[in-house]
Amino acid sequence: MAFQYTRLDKNNVAVLLVDHQTGLLSLVRDIDPDRFKNNVLALSDLAKYFKLPTILTTSFETGPNGPLVPELKEQFPDAPYIARPGNINAWDNEDFVKAVKATGKKQLLIAGVVTEVCVAFPALSALEEGFEVFVVTDASGTFNELTRDSAWRRMEAAGAQLMTWFGVACELHRDWRNDVEGLGTLFANHIPDYRNLMTSYNKLAK
Repeated sequence: MAFQYTRLDKNNVAVLLVDHQTGLLSLVRDIDPDRFKNNVLALSDLAKYFKLPTILTTSFETGPNGPLVPELKEQFPDAPYIARPGNINAWDNEDFVKAVKATGKKQLLIAGVVTEVCVAFPALSALEEGFEVFVVTDASGTFNELTRDSAWRRMEAAGAQLMTWFGVACELHRDWRNDVEGLGTLFANHIPDYRNLMTSYNKLAK
């Protein structure tokens, strides 16, 4: 069977931010903490930029996992916010699944902490129900590279596509001519080197 390139379609995508909680973030060791936080916020910024329906969820906030990273709640004050009382797999929570299905979207961008549990479990569950799943790898984190790679292989074998937030943004945008300044600003806000490109471009454009 010939390969079929399944592209992200901004009109058919929902974003699931799973368990980006202050306690769990302290467990992330497969990526530099500052870079990881930047990647998470970049994903949330692109979700806002492309007007993608976004769902926030946490697991056992009153326990050691801690509250949601405050920047995400500030970014999406009106988004569905599912504080799961104990379900480890977000897909086991009826309110979460209802919120996902209420978006009417079939492509799911999923990121979270930790990768092999909070990302993998709902990703596998969503694939089983017929959704197209795209895991945002650099906005998901875990204990170490071995744990991360095992989770990636498991999800990929089930049909999930692995992407980074930068690749996601480019595939959603499709054509620079749609909005040079908007996309460029998004990149510049999260990639220091890209800021140099935009500075140069802005000077030449004047």
